[in-house]
Amino acid sequence: MSTIQVRDAFVEVPGGQVFVRQWATGQPPKAPLVLLHDSLGSVELWREFPAALAQATGRTVWAYDRLGFGRSSPRTEPPSLGFILEEAQTYFPAVAAKLELDQYILFGHSVGGAMALCIAAHQPGRCQAVITEAAQAFVEERTLEGIRAAQQGFQDPAQFARLTRWHGEKARWVLEAWTGVWLSPAFRGWSLEPRLKGVHCPVLALHGDRDEYGSTAFPKRIVDGVQGPARMKVLHDCGHVPHREKEPLVLGLVEDFLRNI
Repeated sequence: MSTIQVRDAFVEVPGGQVFVRQWATGQPPKAPLVLLHDSLGSVELWREFPAALAQATGRTVWAYDRLGFGRSSPRTEPPSLGFILEEAQTYFPAVAAKLELDQYILFGHSVGGAMALCIAAHQPGRCQAVITEAAQAFVEERTLEGIRAAQQGFQDPAQFARLTRWHGEKARWVLEAWTGVWLSPAFRGWSLEPRLKGVHCPVLALHGDRDEYGSTAFPKRIVDGVQGPARMKVLHDCGHVPHREKEPLVLGLVEDFLRNI
């Protein structure tokens, strides 16, 4: 088992600084993995998964806090309805340029999976593969029901305090950014469909059969819509966070998927 070296840094992007963390294996270089977090996520919320992923794949792993999240610069304005595409076209390219990532593989959880696919469509020569995990492909009623339930739950001060642990004073913005966009009637028609046809790299779509934020229609839409080789894997008895609920299985699936990439 190789030693994982962890390094933290801040990089400049339009609008502020983002916090990045690297898990380096010291093994012969391959295209690194870049993790894209969910709507309430952060680098720290990946917990031990990035180190385990680096060990399993022999690849360096990077993760970053989007602007307004975790240890990155705060934001005051709410995100626009086009925030997923903006991450792909503006913020991720700035991060990749600062980190000198010419080639990479993307692993996106939840909305991070949608962002990963948009990045792959926007930078086809650089993205070698995409793994989506619990990614939304459009807006289902189940998605909205799950968000409304979570919004209600965060009225409990103890539950909101957990969000504050990861985002500090930015926690209220993080929560309202998520609920405000996704529950907006104007966002109801959002879909990945226009972007999927631009994705030509291999794609693995993972989804739990008990995901409270979307059905298996999401990964099916993804694999049917992309132009490159794609496969979906539905994880039995699994909710919205497969890398935490079924970590050994997810690591094995990713390792197998990347073996010839």
